[in-house]
Amino acid sequence: MINMELAAIAVPAAVLGVGAVSAMLYGRKRNWISASLIVVASTALAVSLADIRLPQAGENIVAVATGANGDISEASLLAIPRAQAISLSGDGLRAAEWSDLPARRVQWKPAAADMLWLDFPRSMSLGRIFTLTVRRAQAQAGWRLQLLAENKQVLADSNLSSAATPQLSVQWLPPVAEAMVLQARLLDAAGKVIAQGPVPLQVSDALPLQIQGRFDAPSFDARALNQLLADGSAILDWNVALGKAVARSETARAPLTAPNAVFVDAAYVEHMNPSARSALLAQTRQGVPLVVLGANAADASMWQREFGLRLHPQSPTTEKEDTRQFTVAGAALAMPPAGLNPDDNVAAPWSVVARDGKKLPWLWQRDMQQGRVVWIGVSDWHRYAISAPQALALWWQGAMDKIALASVQKTSWRLPDTMPVPGLRSEVCVEGGAVASVQPADGGPALPLQARADKADARCGAWWPKRAGWAKFTAAGMDAPAFEYVYDVKDWPGWQRALRRDATALYAARAAGADGKGNGAAVERPLPAVPFALLFALCMLGLWYRESAQRR
Repeated sequence: MINMELAAIAVPAAVLGVGAVSAMLYGRKRNWISASLIVVASTALAVSLADIRLPQAGENIVAVATGANGDISEASLLAIPRAQAISLSGDGLRAAEWSDLPARRVQWKPAAADMLWLDFPRSMSLGRIFTLTVRRAQAQAGWRLQLLAENKQVLADSNLSSAATPQLSVQWLPPVAEAMVLQARLLDAAGKVIAQGPVPLQVSDALPLQIQGRFDAPSFDARALNQLLADGSAILDWNVALGKAVARSETARAPLTAPNAVFVDAAYVEHMNPSARSALLAQTRQGVPLVVLGANAADASMWQREFGLRLHPQSPTTEKEDTRQFTVAGAALAMPPAGLNPDDNVAAPWSVVARDGKKLPWLWQRDMQQGRVVWIGVSDWHRYAISAPQALALWWQGAMDKIALASVQKTSWRLPDTMPVPGLRSEVCVEGGAVASVQPADGGPALPLQARADKADARCGAWWPKRAGWAKFTAAGMDAPAFEYVYDVKDWPGWQRALRRDATALYAARAAGADGKGNGAAVERPLPAVPFALLFALCMLGLWYRESAQRR
């Protein structure tokens, strides 16, 4: 194979051109021997300068065996780059190990094995529901999943699965903000432990929301919302009109530098004068969501004219059927619709954002330049502030995720490794900002951060864990340290096996899709240039001898 790039063929082509001209000049003199010497010499020189590669004779397949813990011999690691293909036995290697090796075609037939995949957030804010999902390779019946505290107390139980299912999930609400190592346990129908291992979780205090509230009339719903936001440490600028000249105000404990949302009731917007309403919409267009509680809406024409929202009155005959039904944390919440609501299939620019358990819409929105207007079309959630406070808090939490802006955070940690183990390369990333290095708390050297093409707006540094347990990282410019849990090499063998097999399958796909010798094609070797250089020298020596003899 010849490299046909211009830079690679320019010099050999020039040599051939000069040789052809010289051979023609000798041919006009009928000096055919000298012309032949020139042709052979120029051809030999061009071949020696060209990038010509030959396929390796025979296919070089190296046998690679990986142990139960993913260990591999040093000889195998050195042999893989020189091979055309890999004959693999075992579960393969982790992604960090495969990424250090060139792509080679993989011959691999993994044996059947019981594997596990665990899916859960490594870090979360206080007040969020923690969900752990365990998936198995084959759907099975009669197994259960339990989440245990550090003192082995059962925090959540999925109960026995009556039908064959490949995965189970449990949920739990962390009560405090701290780093904890929970335990997950899989049991069969007889109560025998199938697998058990650590589940690390870092719970941190949430950044407080900055909320403005403006209400034209007092209501139990607005009061319940205010209490929920206050319990979540939100910074509130709240004003409720109690009469024509009486209002209840709650001044924010800190300046609202970046409001996450503005909450209003429909009556407040309807009773605003045109200039005040224009100012409110201007604020919305700049990026702050305007959230309208539609329970007390009365002027449908105003909403059509100013917001392009067509509202229809709720039919008294179908009010019961139209009640929105929600199931949150095992509790059933029923909320009647507002008196005026948009259609189920509202026309653009409005759209349905959320539906209840019966697929009935209850949340609508329209974009307005950088911001948006949100319509909440249910009411009477205050009834659950006493009977089901946790479920109501979680319902509003889900709603806030859909309607409010995220709290501003210039930089954040990102720990992408699913399961770090001692001795295997991992990485620590910082998203946003201009952090140059990260300092491990164990006294190791600082980790320089570099930009990564596969991680937008993030800088990452390589890190080799030394021991199992929590690892802490700090960096200049970060508000808080990062915590990464390092698993012991004996933790979750079924999960580790699954991660190795997944990484090996990705490596095999990368090798099959790569170009050139990376796809498992024949390994090429360069054409030896020395014989052609010697042939060129001999031809030139013969030409010099003939020229010298003719002069004598």
